[in-house]
Amino acid sequence: MSKKSILSFIKDLPNICSLMGLVCSILAIYFMFIGIYQIAMIGMIWAVGFDWADGIIARKIQNRTKEEKIFGGQLDLLIDIVSYGIAPAILILSFSNFNPLFLLPALIMLIFGVMRLSYFSTFGLSEEAKYTGLAIDNNSIVLVFIFLFSGYFDKIVFSILLGIVGVFLAILNISDIKTPKLSGNPVNVLILSIYIVIITTFYTYSFLVF
Repeated sequence: MSKKSILSFIKDLPNICSLMGLVCSILAIYFMFIGIYQIAMIGMIWAVGFDWADGIIARKIQNRTKEEKIFGGQLDLLIDIVSYGIAPAILILSFSNFNPLFLLPALIMLIFGVMRLSYFSTFGLSEEAKYTGLAIDNNSIVLVFIFLFSGYFDKIVFSILLGIVGVFLAILNISDIKTPKLSGNPVNVLILSIYIVIITTFYTYSFLVF
């Protein structure tokens, strides 16, 4: 049997969701570079939403082939590196105006994030169906929330706060703590959906007014 073409996997709905999440993350990074952080935060949190959606949809589709499942898993992993490793690292660097002092926390987030994803790709969930270490999507969820308070601090002070929070999250990512798979619970999906709406509304208003 001949192999499927690369582009043929775009027709798989979970992969479409994954790619939409990648678009959100790339847009978030772009707006970080030009200093429009309200839009960047919206992109970051929507990337989480699409990431959760692709898994939910994939679990509901019964007739996916083995190749589609493997391809989707690899695609999701690579996009997670961008969404939860590169994007948060660039957030820390860009908000500090690329101060070299903040290169270390940015690198820690990226390196530990890649290690976290590689570990999960190798070992999967624990015997208790839990993650080993804090699931990396929580990084964006927390940073987007923390950024709500950026206007209450001097920029350098808030940059330090972002760096500290980022390193703390990175350490939790590679720790041995067991955390549940939040996206597998419909209640958590509802909570995230409400959170995304609130975050999007707040940052849109902030962008338009201020």
